Amino acid sequence: MGEQQERPAGLARLLEEDPADLYENAPCGYLSMVPDGRVVKVNGTFCAWTGHPPERVLGRRLPDLLSAGGRVYYETHLAPLLRLQGAVREVALDVVRDDGSVLPCLLNAVEVRDDDGRPLLVRATVFEATSRRRYERALLTAQRAAADSEARARTLQQVVSELAAAASAEQVADVVVRRARAALQAGGAGLWLAVPRPGPAAEGRPLPVALAAADGLPPELLDALVTAAADGVELVRTGGVRAVPLGPGLRERWPELAAAMAEAGQESVVVVPVSAADDRHLGALVLVLGVTDDSELISLSEPGTRGALAPADADLLATLGRQAGQALERVRLYEETVRQADRSAFLLEAARLMAAGHGMTETVEGLAALAVARLADVCVIDVLTERGLVEPVVAHADPARRHLVEQLRDHHLPRRDGNHPSVQAMAGRRTVWLRGVDAGRLVRMVTGPGHLAVTQALELTDLVCVPLVADNRSLGVITLGNDTRRGPFTEADVETAEQLALQMSQGLEVAARVELESRTSHALQASLLPPAPPHVPGLALAVRYLPGSRGADVGGDFHDVVPLPEGDVALAVGDVVGHDVTAAATMGQLRSVHRALLADRPGPAELVERLHGSWPLLGLPRMATALFARLDPATGALRIASAGHLPPLLVGGGRAELLAVAPGRLLGAPPGPAPEWSGELPVGATLVLYTDGLVESRTADLDTGLARLRAVAVEGAGSDPADPDELCDRLLAALTGPRRADDVALLALTRLA
Repeated sequence: MGEQQERPAGLARLLEEDPADLYENAPCGYLSMVPDGRVVKVNGTFCAWTGHPPERVLGRRLPDLLSAGGRVYYETHLAPLLRLQGAVREVALDVVRDDGSVLPCLLNAVEVRDDDGRPLLVRATVFEATSRRRYERALLTAQRAAADSEARARTLQQVVSELAAAASAEQVADVVVRRARAALQAGGAGLWLAVPRPGPAAEGRPLPVALAAADGLPPELLDALVTAAADGVELVRTGGVRAVPLGPGLRERWPELAAAMAEAGQESVVVVPVSAADDRHLGALVLVLGVTDDSELISLSEPGTRGALAPADADLLATLGRQAGQALERVRLYEETVRQADRSAFLLEAARLMAAGHGMTETVEGLAALAVARLADVCVIDVLTERGLVEPVVAHADPARRHLVEQLRDHHLPRRDGNHPSVQAMAGRRTVWLRGVDAGRLVRMVTGPGHLAVTQALELTDLVCVPLVADNRSLGVITLGNDTRRGPFTEADVETAEQLALQMSQGLEVAARVELESRTSHALQASLLPPAPPHVPGLALAVRYLPGSRGADVGGDFHDVVPLPEGDVALAVGDVVGHDVTAAATMGQLRSVHRALLADRPGPAELVERLHGSWPLLGLPRMATALFARLDPATGALRIASAGHLPPLLVGGGRAELLAVAPGRLLGAPPGPAPEWSGELPVGATLVLYTDGLVESRTADLDTGLARLRAVAVEGAGSDPADPDELCDRLLAALTGPRRADDVALLALTRLA
């Protein structure tokens, strides 16, 4: 009683208000429904929230006041659950207002039953949940954004990891296409890469593009995209990620692409630039986006935004484009490094082949075989000599087509005034590169029906003709061709061909000089070394000369037999240092001086001393070793002096011994005494004079060579007197081989009875 007296009068009145008023104006909506859902009682709060007057609510079923989704949920979930449990709490439903808008609500309901458990009435309390629903939506959006961000980060990690392991442009393209499509759940994706043009780039001209990889694109849509790219879809250009919706603009510009997209259920095309670190555009990643997946119960997308590209997805794609560009640059740099190493190895192998010392024909054939193994499908090498064009050397990478290039021998460069690119290369002394050999060009460059038929059968698509030039003199031309299997030449291929031509030109120039020197030396030698010794009564004579197997076929070795008026015979062998024209010329001068000095009848020792004294006056440029002897055929009296030369060999009586001739100093060295050996050449015995090429080798020392000389001299020898020709042949066969490093001069004489 005391508490009631203490309450304010206004509060007391409120507490004593009619409960019906409390029901009618409660801060929540009240609904009473019979078991079939028809509303039999509603308060004013619910009517005020929804805008429905009470008479439009009473008698209607509660599901009729809900949104479509709410009606389905009421019939399938809420009503059965209410009958099962007798109550439900905080069920989210959307009530449709009188103006058609939606009011988010939370519903609590309890079922009132009679004593037998039969439902009599459902009492429901409705709370407005607009703010709560907004909060929940924001929370769900944030959760999804976080999940999407994590998925994008995971995608980038996977892309970076897989791109790091990619070893080719094909592998890079596959990674980018697969991962980009999966990240956006795109209907399909493809990567187009720019195809660099040979030669200087034209400013402002878009580069042609080629499809590198595709995933998930239907054939018709892929064909339409390829056609659009070839038609100038501007895949490679400045600008960021952009989406092109399936609309009037796309239908007007590329109707085939628009039709294919509509057929495939795609709503937009997304173009992602692929660029290098220096912002050079390398190509574009293209994705097609379709209708949003309808399997989601709750969609956070605004109406009318199906197929649109979210900013975060655009950022992800832009990052993928940059990562792809950097990976492409890396693998291309690696591939170029490998190709450069291959080209260097190719040129090194070519240099080794030219340095091997083979003949010109063998060397050119080896280079042609090397070219078709590493550089081209077809190689034809025409060499121009003093006698004109020699028969071309031809090679093909495919042995089954070898017979075709063999036919080119009859047609290639038959004259030097035609339209063939090899003729133009020789005439202009510059590389001629034909990119794309069509039928019309073939007809213009061939020399006749036979040449045309062979060229057509070879199916050539590219030709490169590089002239061979040295000292501003044309030496020939290299023609390289590719068919469809190897593909067109690259600028690096042409550069390699030019390097090969440069090496070959230098090699041919050296070979031509060596050949000229060889011919000159050979002519000089032929004039200085008669093929047969003079006839001397009482003696059987034989001489041999073998040039070294490398370099010019003549050197500084010589032999000489000079019959003297009094009946004696002067003998000489010598070796001038070197294997060239200078050595041959020095040998000729030494031989001439030797004969001139014989006019005074000097003995061998005196002859050596006089040569030492006159050497500076003669101006001879090389040093030499020599052995001089004087023989009386009638008595066998023999005198010998050596200027640093090997001792002679005496063969007879089944034995062979080196005469103990003490060597003096080499001719051209400071003068010194020349001891003279004297003895007798028995009847039937053979004296052998030789140069060091007979007994020296890379595999054995000089003592071993001299021992072998003695052994071979007595092997197979018949009875005295020995045949000097047979002895010379036997010594050469046993002691020399096809790979001689030095010349050999050999003189053998047998004293007859």
